[in-house]
Amino acid sequence: MIHGYPPFYSAGSEVYSQALCCELVKQRHEVVVFTRQENAYKKEYAVDWQVDPMCSDIRLCLINMAQSRDGYRHAAVDVEFNKLLREYKPDIVHIGHLNHLSTSIVLEAFKQNVPIIFTLHDFWLMCPRGQFLQSTNSKDADLYPLCHSQKDKTCARKCYWRYFSSQDNQEDILYWTGWVSKRMRHIKEEILPRVDLFIAPSRYLMERFIYDFPMDPSKIIYLDYGFLRDSLTKRKRVGNQSFTFGYIGTHKQAKGIFLLLQAFSQLNTKQAQLKIWGSPLEPFTSSLETLVLNMSPEVQKKIFWMGGYQNGRIVEDVFNYVDAIVIPSIWGENSPLVIHEALEAKIPIITANFGGMKEYIHHEINGLLFEHRSFSKLAIQMQRLIQEPELLESITCKGYLQSDDGRIPSIQEHVEQVESYYRLIIQQRSMNDGQKTRSLEDHI
Repeated sequence: MIHGYPPFYSAGSEVYSQALCCELVKQRHEVVVFTRQENAYKKEYAVDWQVDPMCSDIRLCLINMAQSRDGYRHAAVDVEFNKLLREYKPDIVHIGHLNHLSTSIVLEAFKQNVPIIFTLHDFWLMCPRGQFLQSTNSKDADLYPLCHSQKDKTCARKCYWRYFSSQDNQEDILYWTGWVSKRMRHIKEEILPRVDLFIAPSRYLMERFIYDFPMDPSKIIYLDYGFLRDSLTKRKRVGNQSFTFGYIGTHKQAKGIFLLLQAFSQLNTKQAQLKIWGSPLEPFTSSLETLVLNMSPEVQKKIFWMGGYQNGRIVEDVFNYVDAIVIPSIWGENSPLVIHEALEAKIPIITANFGGMKEYIHHEINGLLFEHRSFSKLAIQMQRLIQEPELLESITCKGYLQSDDGRIPSIQEHVEQVESYYRLIIQQRSMNDGQKTRSLEDHI
């Protein structure tokens, strides 16, 4: 179960979910995906059935959620999911995300005594916006300031103000504070207790849920993502252009592309160019293009908008044309797929010293870190890669530091571990609560 699935959506959690499902099928499991589509000309909550274009054995149950972005609980979604449970009688439900679906899907699975595993891809359970980034309502505030904890009134004033009748309307503040409070009680009291096991792909994310949220430490484990490694090993730099920095991902503000553009404008552009991959997304793409238009003509000529790409061809279409990858995100990224993919392809990485990014990149060992949200400090690290070839070579060869051989986890190894948790959770349903806790702790 995931809030988006390729080819309809292709961000990190969606790409990972497809790889997981395809490998599960290879291991002779039956997989049905419950996900969404957004069709403005189709009835809300209508259901379509398709198959995964990469694996025709995977059926996709697509529920239309074109108008329901801001809700978190939808009875019509629960009804359709209940039908799916009764038809397929699954051994386990594996959730990847519930945003744009319905949190009470968990209650439907629990009623039918189906074990539930939940992979956490961001903070959405503990932050209504998912990333602890404020949608600020003050022209004097920093652009998209961070939150360090969830507080109902702060959520109302800083993130739901766009629904107010006026900015300081106390009645609106009170209403949305109550709305957020109700949502958080629902998550903490109804959803968390009914999930058998949570998987966190970074220790940073796991610790945030344990220490900043009432997550039972015995119900959450760390397990990094798995990857199709063989497709990442044949990178060959094409062309003899000037040093090329690459960005891969969406154009949303949380990804910090505006910092990368500002940092690039500080470089000697005779020595470098910047290529940005990612499908256009409005209003973000046009806003970024406007930012570039305010830069010097020399800088503008060295910035290239490359459009979308297929993840399965990331080496051929992206990695072969860059000398380094920059991940400038301003939110606390969990375990970015592009970091892992670049490490496997032996491409230098520059990223922020924050969140799961600094967990997987160690400064001057297997990449470079810059001060979180500082474009001037990012520019310094970018300039170093241009001017210090020895440093470039040194950080390129180290790879993934969490393994002995420098290689990222394979999807095959990953699925073996996931399967072991599936079996464990299924077995636990026949045990009493005390036995369940000891069994999971022993397994971990």
